[in-house]
Amino acid sequence: MTIRYKKKKLKINLILGWLWLAFAIIQIFILDYEKESWITYGWLLISIAYIGLYFYHYFNQYLTIENGIIKQNWPFGKKINLADIRKIRHFAGDYIVKSEKSEMTIYLQLIDEASLSDLKTELKKLNAEWY
Repeated sequence: MTIRYKKKKLKINLILGWLWLAFAIIQIFILDYEKESWITYGWLLISIAYIGLYFYHYFNQYLTIENGIIKQNWPFGKKINLADIRKIRHFAGDYIVKSEKSEMTIYLQLIDEASLSDLKTELKKLNAEWY
């Protein structure tokens, strides 16, 4: 099961990427400065970063729950076996999932509404203490 990002978050990253790309194109081709500036390349790098982030988040959604493991899908994301989860805490609009060895924070503001109900259903199935 895949827990998806909100579409608004994805759209914002894409819009910001195109906006920074427009700034870079205006700087390079329209204003046509005689001396190239590092700011031009900075705008280009920022636009590539935002567009890359959009595609990364689009193809690798927020969480994956499969084979008894819950995993955050980002480069340094954590993963916890569902059977090892002992405590689940709802604090400040987030879920804090704890096992004996590790802890994972799930940011509910980033999750799509349909996926949020799926996540809650999966977490309620666990034999964990809610506090």
